Amino acid sequence: MKSIIFFDIDGTLVTEDELQEIPESTRTAIRLTREKGNLTFINTGRTEFNVPAAVRELGFDGILCGCGTYIEYHGEVLLYRTLEQDYCRNIAELMRRTGVTPVYERRDALFFDDRAVQNPEVEYFRSSFLSQNIPTDRQTDDPDFSFDKFVIWDNPGADMELFRREIGRDFDIIDRGHGFYENVPHGFSKATAIDTVLGMLGIAPENAYAIGDSNNDLPMLQAVPNSIAMGGAESLYSYVSYITTPIREDGIYNALSHFGLI
Repeated sequence: MKSIIFFDIDGTLVTEDELQEIPESTRTAIRLTREKGNLTFINTGRTEFNVPAAVRELGFDGILCGCGTYIEYHGEVLLYRTLEQDYCRNIAELMRRTGVTPVYERRDALFFDDRAVQNPEVEYFRSSFLSQNIPTDRQTDDPDFSFDKFVIWDNPGADMELFRREIGRDFDIIDRGHGFYENVPHGFSKATAIDTVLGMLGIAPENAYAIGDSNNDLPMLQAVPNSIAMGGAESLYSYVSYITTPIREDGIYNALSHFGLI
């Protein structure tokens, strides 16, 4: 039976540092599993334009982006969920009141808010994207501002009670650690994207595999019986069926080899 494998990007396919390296063993593993007839999918919190060309070139049958808000298969968009513009502007105003620092993510752009409280981590965030030639000059005041999902950084004095109460009405709030939160509309996740793809392709869950390294991968890992945590992702260890080696120690290759996928 054909198997299907879902890969996170950051910390799984690509090193989560300034180098953004893809180990050669990862390239080899993906090529070999595809040669065996298995399907490979990216499953990421990044929005679609923010999937690097170097990652796409590894060879994937589909791309699941924005924590399940975008699904693409063989170049065809099967699902895309975005938010209405007036609603987005209300959220931006609320974020200013709470004192957090947001970045808004859409399929085709990132939006920053220079009128919100600023956080030093945002400058690192911006420089990381600029190094990948991703524009960071879009603002919430732009006429076409809207978003699919967003992230925030907590700040000293921020009203996190207000943030959780109001944002929790419409979004799942994912604590990524160190005061960083990812916010995804209710009803969408890396798990819902997997369920949609498995149903569409008629693939049984027992032939599905997922590989990740952080807390926002947990829904994806819990959606399949064959779940894999990258070495070093200790917070996931108790939830997965297999723990592979770290990314730079042939983690992807060793995981696919363990399950007989290469």
